[in-house]
Amino acid sequence: MPLRNRVAYAFLAPYLLIFATFWLWPIISAFLMSFQNTRINPWRFAPSLNWGRLIADPAFYNALQNTLIILIVQVPVMIALATIMAVLLNSPLLKARPLYRFAFFAPVVVGEVAYAAVFRLMFSADFGIVNKLITSVGLAPVAWFDNSTAAMALIIIAVTWRWAGYNAIIILAGLQSIPGDVYEAATLDNVSKRQQFLHITLPLLKPIIMFCVVLSVIGTMQLFTEPFLITNRGGPGGATETLGILLYRQGFTSLNFGYASAIAYTIAALAVVISLFNLWVGREAK
Repeated sequence: MPLRNRVAYAFLAPYLLIFATFWLWPIISAFLMSFQNTRINPWRFAPSLNWGRLIADPAFYNALQNTLIILIVQVPVMIALATIMAVLLNSPLLKARPLYRFAFFAPVVVGEVAYAAVFRLMFSADFGIVNKLITSVGLAPVAWFDNSTAAMALIIIAVTWRWAGYNAIIILAGLQSIPGDVYEAATLDNVSKRQQFLHITLPLLKPIIMFCVVLSVIGTMQLFTEPFLITNRGGPGGATETLGILLYRQGFTSLNFGYASAIAYTIAALAVVISLFNLWVGREAK
């Protein structure tokens, strides 16, 4: 090996060592752990124990169903809102645009515990402002934390509020990369603003939107904070328990590390498959 290459690898060695110790080895170790019975001491190789339980576990299917409901409902709504917000933030008619951009991005910066506490207060059945507004127009108050449908809707609202602005900023960057000459030519050809948005803006934004979709899919498959903190660990009765909470419960409450590892790899595999499906659909739609 040339001296120049040896010097380069010497500089990379500290990072590679840390990478292998704290990232690569835990991934390999967790995979191996998923094939072991970790409920006995010493652990024993039992390849069908955890994966067999995963296939037959009602709790897993409940968590998977809840996660997919959030994914199917929340992600399209959030991406649509983010696209609309990005278009509005890019409008030259909007005054104080930097202030609005910061305001929409700010929820990502807010601490998870703090914003979860605020949402619990806002949606409280007794003194929450949301129920106050609902009852002020003559409707019955909603038991957000006791009704399974309402609790799921609350999680979707919270996740959308937190991440819509983040995706809007990414889409806004894509909007600003579109050459203005394209719109000028379309205007000279008497193309309406609506047609420009449908036939110019959206097609050119498709790679950026697909990037946001993939990020959102990966994030939703790992969703943990909102159902854990807002609806009290996936309540009521497991109605908002996600795969992330099931993994936490098995790994850190039941100390069943083998089964938790199997769940973790299932989450990763599902995220990859769904993301690849979205990318394939995006390419086929061209």
